[in-house]
Amino acid sequence: MPLPRLVHLSASGVSLVIAQRDDQLPVITHWGRAMHAPVSDLVEVFEGERRSGIDGVSDLTYTPSILPEAARGWAGRPGLAAHRAGSAWAPRLQVTRMTVRTPDTDDRDRELSAGESHEARSGHVVVNAADPWAGIEVDVEIVLDAAGLLRTRTTVRNTAPSAEPLEISGVTAALPVPVGAHDMLDFSGRWATERVPQRHRVTHGLHSRESRRGRTGLDATTVIALGTPGFDARMGEVWIGHVGFSGGHEHAVERTDGRQTLRLGELLLPGEVRLGTGEEYVSPWVHGSHGTGIDEASARFHAHLRRVSRAARRPRPVTLNVWEAVYFDQSLEVLTDLAERAADLGVERFVVDDGWFAGRRDDRRGLGDWTADPVIWPEGLGPLADRVRALGMEFGLWVEPEMINEDSDLARAHPDWILRARAELPPQTRFQQVLDLTNPEAFAHILDTLDGLVAQWGVAYLKWDHNRDLVEAGHPATGAPAVHDQTLAVYRLVDELRRRHPDLEIESCASGGGRVDLGILERTDRIHPSDNHDPLDRARILRWSGVLVPPEMLGSHVASPTSSVTGRTHDLHTRCALAFLGHFGIEWDLREADDDERAALARWIGAYRAVRGTIATGAAVTGGGLDAASFSLRGVVAADGSEAVYSVLTPSLSADSSTRVTLPGLDAGRRYRLEVASGSGMGAPWHLPAWLTRAPWLGEGVDTDTAIAGSVLTGIGLDIPHPLPERALVLRAVAVAPAG
Repeated sequence: MPLPRLVHLSASGVSLVIAQRDDQLPVITHWGRAMHAPVSDLVEVFEGERRSGIDGVSDLTYTPSILPEAARGWAGRPGLAAHRAGSAWAPRLQVTRMTVRTPDTDDRDRELSAGESHEARSGHVVVNAADPWAGIEVDVEIVLDAAGLLRTRTTVRNTAPSAEPLEISGVTAALPVPVGAHDMLDFSGRWATERVPQRHRVTHGLHSRESRRGRTGLDATTVIALGTPGFDARMGEVWIGHVGFSGGHEHAVERTDGRQTLRLGELLLPGEVRLGTGEEYVSPWVHGSHGTGIDEASARFHAHLRRVSRAARRPRPVTLNVWEAVYFDQSLEVLTDLAERAADLGVERFVVDDGWFAGRRDDRRGLGDWTADPVIWPEGLGPLADRVRALGMEFGLWVEPEMINEDSDLARAHPDWILRARAELPPQTRFQQVLDLTNPEAFAHILDTLDGLVAQWGVAYLKWDHNRDLVEAGHPATGAPAVHDQTLAVYRLVDELRRRHPDLEIESCASGGGRVDLGILERTDRIHPSDNHDPLDRARILRWSGVLVPPEMLGSHVASPTSSVTGRTHDLHTRCALAFLGHFGIEWDLREADDDERAALARWIGAYRAVRGTIATGAAVTGGGLDAASFSLRGVVAADGSEAVYSVLTPSLSADSSTRVTLPGLDAGRRYRLEVASGSGMGAPWHLPAWLTRAPWLGEGVDTDTAIAGSVLTGIGLDIPHPLPERALVLRAVAVAPAG
């Protein structure tokens, strides 16, 4: 009996074991904690599952591969769903080649023979398979990167000479998770209420979270996590799945007889991908991250984004966005005044939001006409941009290039550039439709327009919005579904624009946090987590968006005292404290700020600038946040343990008046000086613990201040009062000496 091909990759505490037997697609036999075992043991585990069946020919059991196959006896969801005019719907793929590329092979492909094994650190495995009868070829890529993040994608190719196209209904990878990990965490939400956690137990069957919105979605789960019972930020084994695609997608958990898998892939509309002879479909990358606790699993996503994104490569500029200051009421005089006030506080980037272009007095008209309004800006935006730069700030601009108002010159000139599934237009959302970027002429027009804006006015930053779902989004000429093609066109648009302008930074905004996925984040520099700047809601949104997104890519602004969304009023300290751990900025009419508020804002900005390097490179840590009686903690710990910054929000409902809060991630062998910004709302002076009254303000401590061992801060913690609900503070721990 021939032995299987076997690849064992192990990086950053994670092992991935891939076994391939006979001519069948490979099986992931282990994905989880690092295995320190000889290859022979791993082969024995895989071969030990083999059952003889009846006389070796009947009732043979099937171990589901990374793309489970119905033709081999799989009764669950098939990994590849396809057909050609009703035939070829149950392909039986046979492996023809398996290669591995690892640091040990000098990044050259090494083909594995039958029965051959390979062990390495990170690596890239490619399996080629085909079913000549069905006329289908498949290439499966499986990667474990240096940070321990698992990624996989599949290419499907139509090789049949038939005139009938091969229609792809779905390609969903199956990433195995032990059945003992039966606690599930996923997310829901809506506009201004993104990332609402929901926790429940896995049961037999399929738990599916679909997004058919043509963008990631405000209600999208973003990630789906499975873990051992009671898992939290740092306890229990956790497996997290994510689809790195901005169009339709599915995150699912499938529990069958003795098997449990994360099922992840693009959600395709009927007839959306129809391959002619020689054509191919490439699935999005799907990602899996394992760790002890959510924080460790999250760190692998963060490491991936920090490797491919430019966001951490220079200090994150403190940003002011003018939307909540002026809305559509723009003028050179008002925005110049705001820019001068911002510069006085230490702001480094000034962003002009919606309302600058032709005819734009509200959201009913003008999208698509990307020229400065001649009434408001008779000389264009040049005078404002020049003044912003003279004040030492970068100039940023809001755009929504994928959308079009029916009341616009562009729509009147090119009604055929609007996505639709029939002659009639889809229902409007926010008075707008979707521009067909799959049309080469429309694509070229938008690319050249954006290119011109950036070049003409020296735009350093685009706030790129996307304010509607893709409803009835069809190719205008045929009505065929266009979401898949539109998503890829957007990626090409962003890629080409950034190729032309290598220093341009882009924010992914979609009615707030409606487009948050690795497909878009690999091309942009930060997200707008929500249109809701209420600091209490933002604490939840930032905490759970941070499972996927590192803190320096989370736009985090101090907005108006009374939230425009919730109507709740919060003092400046609370707004600053809960926005501090992210890409810090302001979205407030500074003309309303008095002298004390301006001084306080400047102090917070100075404190942020002192620690933003740590925020952009350190390890994110979290705690609490799953119920009203618990505090919520977000923190970032420097890679070398030299400092850490934490924001803490006290419980909204608790029978206790204080709680010991530990500060995770500190070096047990060092002592740390504490600095704190606690505001005046933590309770009556006589109720405050001594450490809180003694600690200096952020950035104002000296080495002679009292220091505490890291092991004490992480193991015992600090007494934090909360006689009043929902009070915020920021802690900074600075290493001053060994623990001694």
